[in-house]
Amino acid sequence: QRLKAAVHYTVGCLCEEVEEDKDVQFSKQSIAAISDITFRQCEIFAKDLEMFARHAKRTTVTSEDVKLLARRSNSLLKYITQKSEELASSNMEQKEKKKKKSSTAKRERTPGEQEAAVTENEDSNMA
Repeated sequence: QRLKAAVHYTVGCLCEEVEEDKDVQFSKQSIAAISDITFRQCEIFAKDLEMFARHAKRTTVTSEDVKLLARRSNSLLKYITQKSEELASSNMEQKEKKKKKSSTAKRERTPGEQEAAVTENEDSNMA
């Protein structure tokens, strides 16, 4: 119910923006209808995404599932692909930074500290 109200609020805000830009008016009934259709479509999208993941024998929805869902809208597919690539490159950069930090931290330790860290790591892996 709260999610439905949030969708209705967001649709109302978007309609207000369109009203200002295009000099048109939306009735409360039309905003309610757009909200209802939007909510129903989101439910359909969610079910489709779950089915795509299940078909691939996964329990997690991936960006590839979202791309498959958006395949009928070229502009949406292009946008999602672009954002997916941006996220992937950002994740790679973060992983590289973590690797550099951990290798720098290992180099800065004295040999005795390195040995203690290795022993500590081995003990935690055995547990």
